[in-house]
This record gives sequence, C-alpha cells and structure tokens, in this order.
Amino acid sequence: MVVKQQLISQERQRRTRRARELTQVRGLAQKTGPTALDRLIHERIRLGIVSALAVNASLSFNDLKKLLNTTDGNVSVHARKLEEAQYITCTKSFDGRIPRTEYRLTAAGRRALEGYLDHMEALIQAVRAP
Repeated sequence: MVVKQQLISQERQRRTRRARELTQVRGLAQKTGPTALDRLIHERIRLGIVSALAVNASLSFNDLKKLLNTTDGNVSVHARKLEEAQYITCTKSFDGRIPRTEYRLTAAGRRALEGYLDHMEALIQAVRAP
C-alpha cells in the first residue's frame, strides 16, 4: 500500500514538472514571438552552410557540396536564398579556365546565426529546467 502511494506521488510530481516545463516553453514562445526563430536558417542545408562559413573565412562551392554531402542543385538553391537575405556573399572568378565560386558569411549572417543559436539554447534550457 505504501509503495503504491509512493508511485502515485512520484507520477504526480513528474506530471507537475512536465506541466511546468511546457508552461516555460509557451512563455518563451510568447516572449520571443513566433518570428524569433529564423526560418531561413532553420532549414538543414542552410544551417549547414551558415555554420560552416561561421568557422571558415570562406568556402568554395565544391567545399560546401562535399562538406554537406549534397548535390550541386541543393547548394546552389540554398546559397542563393541566403545570399538574397544578405547572410552570405558570393564571389565568382576563374582559376585559369575553371570557374570558382567562393562564399563568405556577412555580419548580418553572423548576427542571424547567433540569434538563432540563442533562441535554440533558450528553448533547450526551458525544456531541461528542473
């Protein structure tokens, strides 16, 4: 009988803790608003591009393609979206007769990535809070 009461008590505590966590996450969402999560960066390939450029001064098109293990079309389309948002810059040149496309992260791109990471960290903290 005592063991059963302890189990019931533990389950109530677990449910209370989970409800508190959900309330914190909802509060965070209300505080930061739905637009706080940068949907442009949130996409997997674009997050990969921005993250790779955050730790490298610049990367070529082929470097990004190999690093992200994706196709030419994916890199091209996602890089263009980031370029339109002015998160990255694209420089095209020739190395002899071989075309070379080089990407760099802009200051706006770095700020956007840091804001995205801050938002994700806040969500993680809210969910993991005791």
